[in-house]
Amino acid sequence: MTVALMDGPRVETTLPTGVVRGRLRWAYVIALSVVHLGALAALIPWLFSWTGLVLCIAGIHVFGQGINIGYHRLLSHGSFRAKKWVERALVYLGVCCLEDTPIKWVCTHRRHHQHSDREDDPHSPKVNLFWSHVGWLFLDNPNTHSLDAYGKYARDLVEDPFYRNLERNYRWFWIYVAHAILFTAVGAIVGAWTGGSGEALRMGLSFLVWGVLLRTVLVWHITWSVNSLAHVWGYRSYNTRDDSTNNWLVALLTVGEGWHNNHHQAPSSATNRHRWWEFDISYLEIKLLKKLGLATDVKGYRTAKTA
Repeated sequence: MTVALMDGPRVETTLPTGVVRGRLRWAYVIALSVVHLGALAALIPWLFSWTGLVLCIAGIHVFGQGINIGYHRLLSHGSFRAKKWVERALVYLGVCCLEDTPIKWVCTHRRHHQHSDREDDPHSPKVNLFWSHVGWLFLDNPNTHSLDAYGKYARDLVEDPFYRNLERNYRWFWIYVAHAILFTAVGAIVGAWTGGSGEALRMGLSFLVWGVLLRTVLVWHITWSVNSLAHVWGYRSYNTRDDSTNNWLVALLTVGEGWHNNHHQAPSSATNRHRWWEFDISYLEIKLLKKLGLATDVKGYRTAKTA
C-alpha cells in the first residue's frame, strides 16, 4: 500500500495535529528510559566480551532488517511479497527491536507519508530535530495510536489474525522479553562451559547488555535518524512535496534507508538505489530472497508508484 502525499500547511514550531500536550505515553517513556539505562551497563569493563560485541554488531543488522525489510518495505509499502513464514520471521525480528507492534508502526509510517513535513506529520523536524528523532514518541497522539487510526492506515494488518494477536495482552512485549532471556541463558551456558559459575554470570549478563539492550538502543537511534537527519541534511534528487533528503551517513547506518528522498519519490519501490553508487544492501537481500524463491513481485523504482 502506498499513501499519496498531501498538500497542506507547513509545520513551524507547533506540535502536529492530534498531539495532546501534557499527556505522556508512560509505557514509552518508561520503556525507553529503562532500556537506555540498561545499555549504559556496557560501560562496565567486567561486562565486556568480544562475543557480546560481535552479537551487538551482527544483531544491529539481523534484527534491524526486521524493521527495514519487514515493517517498512514489506508491510508498510508492499514493495514485494514474501512466503508467509518469511514474513512472520521478519516480523518477529522487528518485534525484537522493541519499536512497537507492526500495526502501530505501519499506521504511523503511512500517515507520515500522507502528510510528510506538514502539520499532520507525526514526526517532522519542522517542529524541531529532537521531536522528529524521539520526542514524538512521548506524547499521546490519537491520529497514530487509536482504533480509528489503525482502521484507516493499517486495515490490512488489523484484518489479519496474526497481527491482531500480537496486540493482545502485550504479546509483542513478551516476545522481546523471551528473546532477552534466551540471549542471557545462552551466554550463561557459554560462560559455564568456558570458565565455571562465575564466568556463567558474567557472560550471561554480557550477552544481555551487549547483545540485547545496547543493540536495541543502537537500532532505535539508527531507525529514528531516518525521520530526523534524512529530513534535514543531504541532497535531493527529486522535488518531492516534503523535505526528505538522501543522506549518505544515514544510508550507511541503515543499509539503504537513508536514500530517503529517493524513497519518498517512489515509496512502493523495493529499492532506494536510483544511482549506481547509492548502495542498498537491503534491496540486495530482497533480491536474494527472490532468487531463493522466497519473495515475489519485487518492485523496481522505475515501475513502482511514485509519490
